[in-house]
Amino acid sequence: MIYSIRELKLMANTICRDIVDIAYKAQGPSHPGPALSCTDIVTALYFNIMKIDPNNPQWADRDRLVLSKGHACPVIYSALAEKGYFPKEWLETVRSIGSRLQGHPDMKKTPGVDMTSGSLGNGLAAALGMAVYLKHEGKSSQIYCILGDGEIQEGLVWESVLAAPALGCDNITAIVDCNHLQSCGAVPDIQNVPGMARAWEDFGWNVLRCNGHNMEEVISTLEVARDFRGRPTVIMADTVKGKGVSYMEFNNDWHQKVPTKEQYERAVQELEEARKCL
Repeated sequence: MIYSIRELKLMANTICRDIVDIAYKAQGPSHPGPALSCTDIVTALYFNIMKIDPNNPQWADRDRLVLSKGHACPVIYSALAEKGYFPKEWLETVRSIGSRLQGHPDMKKTPGVDMTSGSLGNGLAAALGMAVYLKHEGKSSQIYCILGDGEIQEGLVWESVLAAPALGCDNITAIVDCNHLQSCGAVPDIQNVPGMARAWEDFGWNVLRCNGHNMEEVISTLEVARDFRGRPTVIMADTVKGKGVSYMEFNNDWHQKVPTKEQYERAVQELEEARKCL
């Protein structure tokens, strides 16, 4: 089922609400800010772009998504639940002992998760390995990898950036969630890399850019990336950390903060009001 733009916006709002619920109810920090910044992108992938089957999570011909910024996993958990990979009641167990939904996604525990994450910087290499294998097998499947703009300071990311064009992997799309904040502060203050898009291009990637919160633009950019051949593609998605909850937006305190009851209720009210306008 392909969703309309309005349906995608409504689903993104639902996923934002799930993220806020998880942030309030989870037994430990659940990183609401990083999850909210990529909600529109994840919604577009799962409900419009990716070729997947919730009834057959291990379908060999499926597209695959690697959430390299794995601490943002509530957005993936919500999307998978809303898509029907597992009961939505599981979302109430995030980070609980014995839960199948932990603080980073685990492909051995969670239906629909294509790659386990942990230390940041590893996801693109894993995604590239999948892309190489699928090329070798003659599959048309696409691989998507979401990275944080702070995460790409890691060296392994750049080894993968260099390797993908050399290996002829035009079946991989990297998406950099450019919210300009990382756990310790503003990305430019910690390790400023001017001309980041130019660096990817110089290494042989097809470079696209979009507003990561404009659903029409997200969809059209992902469609261009999916259909492009000859080089791997990277999308620089301009986003806002904490998008959708006013007091979380641009506020790095919400990288992993747990909301109080009053803050939770305010976030729910804001999302409900936003939904009425969609």
